[in-house]
Amino acid sequence: MRIAVFLLLLANLLLFAWTQGYLGASANPDARRLAQQLLPERVRIVSRGEPPPATNRKTEVEKVVAQVVDDESDKKPVESCQLWSKLAVSDADEVERLLAERFSAFTAKRRSASEITGYWVFIPPLASREEANRKVAELQELGVKDYFIVPSSGSSPLAVSLGTYRGEDAAMTRLEALRAKGVRSARVGERRSAPQFSALEIQGPAAEMGAVRAAILGLMPKADAAPCSAAAEAKP
Repeated sequence: MRIAVFLLLLANLLLFAWTQGYLGASANPDARRLAQQLLPERVRIVSRGEPPPATNRKTEVEKVVAQVVDDESDKKPVESCQLWSKLAVSDADEVERLLAERFSAFTAKRRSASEITGYWVFIPPLASREEANRKVAELQELGVKDYFIVPSSGSSPLAVSLGTYRGEDAAMTRLEALRAKGVRSARVGERRSAPQFSALEIQGPAAEMGAVRAAILGLMPKADAAPCSAAAEAKP
């Protein structure tokens, strides 16, 4: 009987020592859970009755996207623009072929140029021949005898010409005389020759503009160019 009690006590002592870890790691899952529990004295309250501040993920994403856009814009090449004026039509054609064959990154915008050959006094184009005839009848009533209806195939179809002049001053004198008679719709305009020259506005990467200029001068040494902004400021 004493031996059985002794063995029972010994078994309890061994079980206690084993569960406490004195005899090595315990396979008891309950013991492991007890060991992993947080100690209450280590718990720290960071807020009472208020939710933790939320991170504004949208703002962070927008900042990242904006940074990427800025980086991409910094990589774009700097653009440059030069205006080549008073080119013969054939020379302008040759420059455009040069750009297409060797400098595809550049674009050329062509403008035709003509010279002023004189001035004319006129009534702007009318909607129909019948309206032009009515206008002529009004002029006759006002005592105006010198007039001419521009044909429909002309540059200003169905306008009424009231005189052509070499200088602007003479045209203005004629206009004042017509207004004194009561002609209110007359105007002074320039008369120009057929386009004889072309201007090319060439735009592209600034790093390659020097090579483009050298290639054009190689074809036509007397050609000259100016920055597009400077050329625009020089216009009246």
